[in-house]
Amino acid sequence: MQRAAATAGFDAMQFRAELRAFCRDQVPADIRQQIGKHQYFSREQRIRWQRLLQAQGWFVGHWPKAHGGQGWGQLQRFIFIEELERAGTPWLTHFGTSFLGPVLCAFGNDAQRARFLGPIRDSEEWWCQGFSEPGSGSDLASLKLRAERGESHYRVNGQKTWTTMAQWADWIFCLVRTQASGRPQAGISFLLIDLKSPGVTVRPIETFDGGQHVNEVFFDDVEVPLANLVGQEGEGWAIAKFIVSRERLLVTEIGKAFHLLGELHAIAATMKLGLGDTATFRRRAAELEVQYRSLRATAYAAVIEAEAGREHPIDASLLKIRGSELQQAIFDAITDLLARNGLAFQIEGIAADIVGYRHGDPRLPGLLHEHLHSRAASIYGGSNEIQRGIIAKTELRV
Repeated sequence: MQRAAATAGFDAMQFRAELRAFCRDQVPADIRQQIGKHQYFSREQRIRWQRLLQAQGWFVGHWPKAHGGQGWGQLQRFIFIEELERAGTPWLTHFGTSFLGPVLCAFGNDAQRARFLGPIRDSEEWWCQGFSEPGSGSDLASLKLRAERGESHYRVNGQKTWTTMAQWADWIFCLVRTQASGRPQAGISFLLIDLKSPGVTVRPIETFDGGQHVNEVFFDDVEVPLANLVGQEGEGWAIAKFIVSRERLLVTEIGKAFHLLGELHAIAATMKLGLGDTATFRRRAAELEVQYRSLRATAYAAVIEAEAGREHPIDASLLKIRGSELQQAIFDAITDLLARNGLAFQIEGIAADIVGYRHGDPRLPGLLHEHLHSRAASIYGGSNEIQRGIIAKTELRV
């Protein structure tokens, strides 16, 4: 790691120590309590945490200095996210800070940057991502949300789905189709849409973990100013690839795997005469630990190579597959360890304002909710099947 620090031009060990001290000492008491119970964080709590990070200059540290960031490289950004995940702190709402912010810095005009970057940086406006549609998830180039250009506005009609946290969002950035003929990717543009606009409907999707964190978003003759087009018409596909290339290594979620392994060992230590006392389970836990350490070493090697301009095209796909599978395997081990205690999933237990009867260890409802939600880890960020296809095509050159 010392060599990596020299490469990145900063002291990685000191930065990591600062982050750990901050997470240890500065997490608000109510948020810390929910971390311990794996409860779902409210919008207000997430914003409060993001503003604490911004007070340190960290929330948009990866943005260029000219636009309010610190110009972090990929390694420093990776360490930042890993340490927040290790501490179990609220997931950062990446759609504004990690996706749209860098897009506006690279593709936006001065008026767009002046209007949107400040509210993103200060967590005053909440963004969501409008990419997937019914029938256009992994095959994103087939999207159909139509934006017809008029004299001063686009008229938008269609639907987006699986839109994470749209129920809390103020704005959505969308890939829209502005041209129907020719190569599908060439007719896609990138549009910023106010979710308060007439004709927008957000409908929650209840997932099988009992949550309502993803949504359908419908657009019925929604008028969007021409000024809200980012870049040029037909440049949406290039912008989408820009987003993926900047963030794809982060979906490895190695910090989260570390945090969950800690929970696995903690639960095993408190249980007597259960699965955790068997040699078979100890071997299983050791194998998960080895997989985690191997994945972490591989991820850091990939980040260092990427920062040096030597990124291999399949690194992110390999890491995404292994990261999601490891996360699911750890949760499987946790639920097996809980045995009959793992049967009593209570949706009310994941909310901050929990009321009524609760069965067993106060961590159980939140852990079981996360176990169910982890089934989506092999889908979000590009499904593992698609990632395997990318690997095969790249290596076989087909």
